[in-house]
Amino acid sequence: MNLENSLLSLQEKALGTAAALLLSNLASLKALGSAVAKRDSGTSAHNFRVTLMALRVGQAVGMDAATMRRLIKGALLHDIGKIAIPDAVLLKPGALDAEETEVMRTHVHHGLDIVHSSPWLAEAADVVGGHHERFDGGGYPAGRAGQNIPLAARVFAVADVFDALASERPYKEAMPVAEVIERIRAKSGTHFDPDIVEVAIPVLLHTHDEVVAGPASLAEHLVDDEIARRFLS
Repeated sequence: MNLENSLLSLQEKALGTAAALLLSNLASLKALGSAVAKRDSGTSAHNFRVTLMALRVGQAVGMDAATMRRLIKGALLHDIGKIAIPDAVLLKPGALDAEETEVMRTHVHHGLDIVHSSPWLAEAADVVGGHHERFDGGGYPAGRAGQNIPLAARVFAVADVFDALASERPYKEAMPVAEVIERIRAKSGTHFDPDIVEVAIPVLLHTHDEVVAGPASLAEHLVDDEIARRFLS
């Protein structure tokens, strides 16, 4: 075998190894996000729905390819820090008191610790660390405001609140979608980036209707398609 052929053979093996590693990382990403979501609500459905919604909103606002990949990682792992929250707080059926609320809020710091432990997962930090910030600076953990909140986090926040309100949970019924939209519009400019809200609402409504009308696995399959397009193409 001559040198050129040897180099081609080595390159093919390296590409094969890199592809296998990427697939393994992507599978682990989904598994981690699903595990935390199931502990929180008994199902991973919210994780896939909100990821799909956020990705479609991200595309509608013109996110570049690198930010879209960060959004995928962050959306799937947005609540990864809840793995460190005691069941008495995480699974409490009623409202949290002030002390319990502070404990719950620590899930952001726990989440950042987890994703920063891996260079590949670190790109999730924009969403993990920023999705509870508010556009007016009244959120947590850092009190960031406006454009100082990463774009991926600003996009994800709208999708997350929409799906949380519009979906049934073990401790609450689903809110009518029209009322959800009213609440989001009312918080445009305070909780949410107003420019993103205007773009997001029709996208969220369309995606919600599509997922509700389809089989239970539809959101996961559509997220898989997005992952393949963004990471494997």
